[in-house]
Amino acid sequence: MRLPNLLASRRGRLFAFFSLYVTEGIPLGFAATAVATQLRRQGIGPAEIGAFVASFYLPWAFKWAFGPFVDVFRSRRFGHRRAWILLTQIMMALTLFSLVAIPLPQGLGLFTLVLLVHNTFGAIQDVAIDSLACNTLSENERGLANGLMFAGASVGQAVGGSGVLFLMAYTGFQSSFVIVAGAILVVTGFVVLPMKEAVAERFVDPTGATAWRTAAAEMKSFAVQSFRSFVGTRSAFSGVFFSLLPAGAMSLGLSLQSNLSVELGMDDDSVAAINLWSAIISAACMVLGGMLSDKLGRRRTLFIYLAGMSLPVLYLMWVLQQNGYVMPHPPGGPVLPGLVTALWIATLTYAVFQGLMYGTRAAIMMDVTNPAVAATQFTAYMALMNLAISISASWQGVAVEAWGYPVTLLIDAVTGLACLLLLPAMKRETTFSDALADGRSRKSALVLGLACLAWLPYWANHELLGLGQPIIGTFFTLIFISSALFLLAGREVLGEYAGDWRRAALWVAPLLLAMHGRYYVDRLADWPGLLGAAELLIYVLPLLGGIVLLGLASRDWRMPTVQPLADIG
Repeated sequence: MRLPNLLASRRGRLFAFFSLYVTEGIPLGFAATAVATQLRRQGIGPAEIGAFVASFYLPWAFKWAFGPFVDVFRSRRFGHRRAWILLTQIMMALTLFSLVAIPLPQGLGLFTLVLLVHNTFGAIQDVAIDSLACNTLSENERGLANGLMFAGASVGQAVGGSGVLFLMAYTGFQSSFVIVAGAILVVTGFVVLPMKEAVAERFVDPTGATAWRTAAAEMKSFAVQSFRSFVGTRSAFSGVFFSLLPAGAMSLGLSLQSNLSVELGMDDDSVAAINLWSAIISAACMVLGGMLSDKLGRRRTLFIYLAGMSLPVLYLMWVLQQNGYVMPHPPGGPVLPGLVTALWIATLTYAVFQGLMYGTRAAIMMDVTNPAVAATQFTAYMALMNLAISISASWQGVAVEAWGYPVTLLIDAVTGLACLLLLPAMKRETTFSDALADGRSRKSALVLGLACLAWLPYWANHELLGLGQPIIGTFFTLIFISSALFLLAGREVLGEYAGDWRRAALWVAPLLLAMHGRYYVDRLADWPGLLGAAELLIYVLPLLGGIVLLGLASRDWRMPTVQPLADIG
């Protein structure tokens, strides 16, 4: 029996993109819920689990870098985007199959690395799916299709998280990897393989050096357009910081909730049930949140939703504090019914506000996006939001072990409100111009440069902070990543106007990204020479970054090559 080409009909297209997004949600739910739960049962601490979940989200923060390769490298036989989807789904399945041979908890490092590779293919798949949607869906299908795609991702997370936990009682933990891989391959076989993607009228198939040069040129164009879009208006500039900040309190949507579930004595079926109901409620509220924002205004409704996300977090903090449940407890203890009930109440209430928020946040980011470069700018905003999720997962795991659950929940509830300060500035723009880009660019370079230099006194005295070191370290991680991206984009925007700082920026940017290696310096203890060199670099690299950023801050960013954003094609 020949399967139908789903792209040939309206219903088929809607079902196809819903199914493709299910495959994106499955591994996210599997890692953040099913795997995180089992790791906690095996005695892995909240900090390690937080780092594990953070690494899983990290590739999505850099998915913009995969776009040029998806655009340039293509197959006439298998279809442009279809070929990428086939390749990535097969690789996602293979990486999951390989996890069966990795023992836990002994092999957690290798396990995390394999899942990082797996999710890199997932992020590439997301780029290819979105590209296929843009080139396949008609204008009157896109609204409904986007709603179904978000719903598909939510269903996928429920399947990969709750569904796998329900099945573990019958299949075991290691076999669950095969189940998840099989679910992805089902979509590959019944949805992707029968697809027939239309061949572009002018099919250009660059090869070799030409293809790589074309991809590099697209990445440069992306950097320039994103940078200019970000600094072009007050709303767009505020959107950068809004994206980098946590979108409300995030603790009950990450591994903290799964960790606490295990510690309170909930079995796999109970953890699966709480996450399943959360997914259902959140998915329904996504649609409701978008509808309400259209009628009542996005900034007003989003303010309420973001503030509301802190309420269940504060409630859970209060209950835990009242019951003396502060530091993490070893898994396998007695069931604590009162605290389990409080966790259910907090989690389901949180799902309401989180769903309402998701249904509105994407819309407000579209409002501040310049239509002339909408795909580029919006993709960059989404990437920054994924970076914020990764960083939040990391610091929360560390904070739980350092300060306990109540303090971590309190910090999460308070920092989640910080983005509210930016909402008043995020108005829909009718005109887009680079008129104020010079001042904003200089100030950004100045602030990032000073922040990099602030690392030097911090690191010289970091031991004085005791258990608070990892939290401040996470803040500097964000500074180093932001600085590296600023240098790469800024050098392309300035071009020859950057002078000697242009070449310096190209060399310093990857070195700032390499500062993540500071977490592994202790492993060089058996090689005193290497250890000394690494400790020196921990001071030198941020110093170089600060100097180059301050150098760029001194340049004239009002270049003749910069045109009004509305004129960019």
